[in-house]
Formats: sequence, C-alpha cells, structure tokens
Amino acid sequence: MRLLLPQTLPPPTICSRCLRKLTAATRRPFSSALRQRSSIDTVSLHLTSPLPRRPPKWQSQYFLSNSHLRGDAEDAPTAASGGHTHPWDRITTSTTEPTLLPHRRRQRQQKLRGRVLLPSTPITSANGSTTDSTTQLPPDASSLLSTTSSKQTSSWKRALYSYLALTKPRLTALIVLSAMAPYALFPTDPLLSDVPTLSALTLTYLTFGTALSSSSANAFNMYLEPAYDRQMSRTRNRPLVRGLLTPQQALLFAVVTGALGVGSLYVGVNPTVAALGGINIVLYAGVYTPLKRISVVNTWVGAIVGGIPPLMGWAAAAGNVQGVDSTWVSTLSHPGGWLLAGLLFAWQFPHFNSLSWGIKDEYRRVGYQMMVWKYPALNARVALRYSLLLFPICFGLWATGVTDVGFLVDSSAVNGWLVREAWRFYRKGGEGGNAKRLFWASVWHLPVVMGLAMVHKAGLWRGVWESIVGGAEEEEYE
Repeated sequence: MRLLLPQTLPPPTICSRCLRKLTAATRRPFSSALRQRSSIDTVSLHLTSPLPRRPPKWQSQYFLSNSHLRGDAEDAPTAASGGHTHPWDRITTSTTEPTLLPHRRRQRQQKLRGRVLLPSTPITSANGSTTDSTTQLPPDASSLLSTTSSKQTSSWKRALYSYLALTKPRLTALIVLSAMAPYALFPTDPLLSDVPTLSALTLTYLTFGTALSSSSANAFNMYLEPAYDRQMSRTRNRPLVRGLLTPQQALLFAVVTGALGVGSLYVGVNPTVAALGGINIVLYAGVYTPLKRISVVNTWVGAIVGGIPPLMGWAAAAGNVQGVDSTWVSTLSHPGGWLLAGLLFAWQFPHFNSLSWGIKDEYRRVGYQMMVWKYPALNARVALRYSLLLFPICFGLWATGVTDVGFLVDSSAVNGWLVREAWRFYRKGGEGGNAKRLFWASVWHLPVVMGLAMVHKAGLWRGVWESIVGGAEEEEYE
C-alpha cells in the first residue's frame, strides 16, 4: 500500500465500501520496510512531480486520528497553520529534515541564543538578510536579574531581584567607582595636617547617596521606555517588560531612591554634591532618555551624565579637606576635578560607539537616533577623536599635581592601546571584529587608568618612603 494513495483520490465523495477498506489499511501498524518504502516514494514524488494538492478537510480530520501518521506534528508547529502542523506536511518534510530529540533541540537553542534563553526576533539588515537579535550582544545585568526573579518561589525574593534589576547594577557600580576614585585622588595640603582629611564617614555617605541617585535615574529610564525595551534583544527581559513589576511600582521606587540619595548627599557630604546628584537624575531621565528618539546629540548628553560623578567625588573630598562652607567655587576651583570629569566624558565615546555597532539594526527599527546607523562614518570618527583626547587629559592630571610623572608614562601606553583599536575601527568600521576589540579595550581602559592614577597619586610614594625610613622631623629631633 502506498502512503500517498489517498492524496491521488479525486475530490468527489467516496463510497462506504472503499472508505471501510481505506480505514482498515491505514490503521495497520507500519513496519520498518513500509516506512522506508513510503519515504522513498515520497522523495521520488517530490523529485518527479510537483507537490500534490492538499487533501479535503474530511480527509485531514481522518488522518489526524491515526497516531502513526500524526507522529511528532505537535513538536514543530508552523505559523501558516496557526500553531498546528498538518500531518500531510509532516509526512512530506520528515524525510529531508529529521526531527531532533527534545534535549538536542534545547541545546541547539541555547547555543544560538547565548547564556539566557530569550525569545528571538528576526532582524532584517540593509542587505536583506535576517539575523537573530539575541546573538548580537549578551543580555545586560537587569535582564539576568529578571530571569533569576522569575525562578524564585518566594514572593519577597522575587520582589528583591525585580527591584534590584531596576537599578542596572553594572552601570550603578561603574558610577559609584567613578565617584570614589576622585575622592581618593584629591591632593591634601601638608599645611592642613591637623584637619581631618579623607573621612571614612564622608566616603560612606558619598557611596550610599551616589548609588541611590544612580538607581533612581535608571528606574526612571525603565519607567519611560518599556515599549522600546520590549523590541531590543538586550532589554526585552527587563522587569517592566516581563510584568514582574508594574509601572506604578517602578515610579514609586525611582522617587523614593532619588529622595533618599540626594538627601544622603546633602546631610552626609555637602550641598554641592547633593545638587550634582539631583542634576544627574534630571539629565538622565528628563533629557537623555527622550532625546534618544529625537537627535544624535543624545550621545553627548549621556557623556555629560557620565562625567558628573567624578565631580561629585572631587567636591566631596574638597569640602571635607578644606573645612569651609562647601560652595561651588571652593569645591570645584581645582582643575583636577574637571580633568577627571573630562576623562569619563571622553572615554564614553569609544566605549558606546563600539558597543552600539552590534545592535545598530535594532536601534534603527526601534527609532533611536544613534550615530551608528544614521552616520556610521561620524560614529567611527568621534570614537577616534575622543580616544586621542585622553592623552592631553592624562597630561593635565600630571601638570596640575594630581599624579606624578610615572602616571604620564603608564597612562600613555594604555591610551595608545585604545587609540590603536579606535584607529582600526575608524579605518574598517566594525567589520571583522574591530568593534568588539575596541569595546573590550575600552572596558579595560577605564579601570586600568583610574587604578594607575591612584597608584601614582602625587606624594603617595614619598609619604610611604618617609614612613619607612623616618622623615626630616624625626632626624631633627634626634
């Protein structure tokens, strides 16, 4: 009996006798020989003749009742059939595309989609090819925390991970570190040795207030953009998109953390730092976030937001060391704070311009006005220009007495590495992995340069040497 015999029947009605014979024939168990023969016949039919027309509805319902013909049709639904695969389609395609076992299918999906299994969205590039967006970049920390939250059985643990995802932990940690490093780099005057210099309590208030202020700005950002986050691979797993938190809960969290953060900076540090923290929240949530859909200038506004935390750390140390009223003039008069802010400002362009290269098609589809897809040549030029700007900034830190001459030598080597990668990115674009190399170079560049600045702080090694061998006062006393 040939399996494709029912397909060749004419559409008119069939007599009851033939129907009984057909029923008895198709409900017999298939042997291996019959399966092989039916597969060979199906392949030969595809090679020798066009695909026969689909059987009438009564025949499809009849074949669905046969477990042998149904097979694994439920495992491979199609969009054209509304989520159900017709058994006739299953028979004709099973010979050319074998069905994978469930665990093999999961392994292939995890390999294609990365560490976290996210729903994929095909992206159509400029040349017409389609790619899976989840393979462009790994999910961010907020997406990972949302996945962890959805797996929790305890309600308070789910809420904890969901609210923590609102803070964008990696970005908040970077902002806190960029405020703490200038606090440690502030040059102390030897004439003020009787005045408490770098207070641990002030540093605690600075860290706590900066973290809360950054969390507030990030929560406001997620509150304003759930519709756009849903369309991007790195953000579609965030708590508001997945429904782990309501927009009202996110808004309340943003307001509370913002008030606590600015209040902590005002009470524990000084009014200047508190004002800078409040300005940063307004710039990020009220200016940068809506500007992303208007103009490419949003990249420069975002760089200003990243340059304010070093000013906060510098102003905190200046007000604590000088022991005077913390006014704008007294805390921000030294050029070292502005140079450190400029370092963070310039660093963000090679970092973000290379990061955005992998998701430029998503930015275009969502409507974000980014240089990477609107002006690709400008995107590469800006990354190179601001990489070169890091050389005079590091020179200025030595010239103003923030660091010693050793920092000038070490930082030049690190800056040269970043400029080399930015030059390749400028010459060849992001093709061939140039964008990825520049991105990882920028990831390592900032902590290395800030660490070298603290190692080469002006007067640090002289103080260490004097503490070991004894200073001039001890020799004079003897």
